[in-house]
Amino acid sequence: MSAYTNDNKKEDFRKYLERNGVIDALTKVLVGLYEEPEKPEVPTEYIKQFLGGPADIDIEALRNENAELKRKVEELQQKIDELTAPVAEQPVEPAQ
Repeated sequence: MSAYTNDNKKEDFRKYLERNGVIDALTKVLVGLYEEPEKPEVPTEYIKQFLGGPADIDIEALRNENAELKRKVEELQQKIDELTAPVAEQPVEPAQ
């Protein structure tokens, strides 16, 4: 039964990839790489360019920037909480 389930999962995944054009896109990029007269030194960069992905991304720099921005958001949220707490504590005066 487990093998049947695994086979179904594989087949469902293959259909998902086919339905969404992934198989065609990968086939085209691999055929293009095969037909390239001068093979690129870094085939993964060729594939990324073909599929429209950015080529030179510094992932570690992006992670560091993301962590710094999250820290700033947390800091600013604390300031907002500090500033709004006294206002929330003040009694509401009835309108005259």
